[in-house]
Amino acid sequence: MELSSERVVVTLEMSQTKSKDDEPFDGVGDYESLPPHVSVTTHMTAGAVAGILEHTVMYPVDSVKTRMQCLQPDPNAQYRSVYEALKRIVRTEGVFRPLRGLNITMMGAGPAHALYFACYERVKRSLSDVIQSGGNSHLANGVAGSVATVLHDAVMNPAEVIKQRMQMYNSPYRGLMDCIQTVTRTEGVGAFYRSYSTQLTMNIPFQAVHFITYELMQEQLNPHRHYHPGSHIVSGAAAGAVSAAITTPLDVCKTLLNTQENVALSSMNISGHLTGMANAFRTVYRLGGMAAFFKGVQARVIYQMPSTAIAWSVYEFFKYFLTKQQLESDTGPGPM
Repeated sequence: MELSSERVVVTLEMSQTKSKDDEPFDGVGDYESLPPHVSVTTHMTAGAVAGILEHTVMYPVDSVKTRMQCLQPDPNAQYRSVYEALKRIVRTEGVFRPLRGLNITMMGAGPAHALYFACYERVKRSLSDVIQSGGNSHLANGVAGSVATVLHDAVMNPAEVIKQRMQMYNSPYRGLMDCIQTVTRTEGVGAFYRSYSTQLTMNIPFQAVHFITYELMQEQLNPHRHYHPGSHIVSGAAAGAVSAAITTPLDVCKTLLNTQENVALSSMNISGHLTGMANAFRTVYRLGGMAAFFKGVQARVIYQMPSTAIAWSVYEFFKYFLTKQQLESDTGPGPM
């Protein structure tokens, strides 16, 4: 196996400037990208782990968000705050109730985020090479995040539909399989993608803002792009908060399409099933005015901040660890 002489020289020069093994690893050039010869499987593994952790750690808050976005909630499911909602749900419905639907979320998040991060890295690198000659490009970051979202949502949308129906107050479904079978029998397979266009309309700007904000924060907090967990956590949290707040109106519409909230649709004399983003927007506005588009914004931001911080810190750790392992493998053991 022939090694690049330039890479070896740079690596040796770096090793000569650092005499202590426990000093921070800076990597060769920009560690932000995994080595080009690392397999797609590596990208997908890192993304899958990050995605599962992102969705599971803060899942109870996501359950609260879904309920708080109900346009005409049951009197027993009207909450003033996230904490009050969690406390009441646990007290009246059981300690495991906020975790209902977690199983399908984990099943969807793994493959969805594996495709998401692998696609993001590939598209980002390709566009950055064209736009900035390999340097960081905010346009490339935004486009890469948007393209990756199309793949992510194609996998995750059915899981979102099932999850949100199981999260609702007085959900009629006994469990995961009962929900899948009932929805398929009564509404058809298309019900699992009824909100796909709305999901994309929400997530494409969400991810574009998310990635641009993250990269902007990294430029300020970590301009040399070294592995720095604190900067990844802060940047991820900021990116999650900003993008979540901006796209909450679309998330409210997505929740309505996913849950097909019976009380709300009946009050609007809508028979059958609500379809289409335009109809969802119109229904939300008629039922609650402009304020209705920001129902659950507090829970959404509280959920997204730690979730995206976890996802980025886990993913960046994988990138750091794998890059370091590859460098050590390329340079080989030192002289005896």
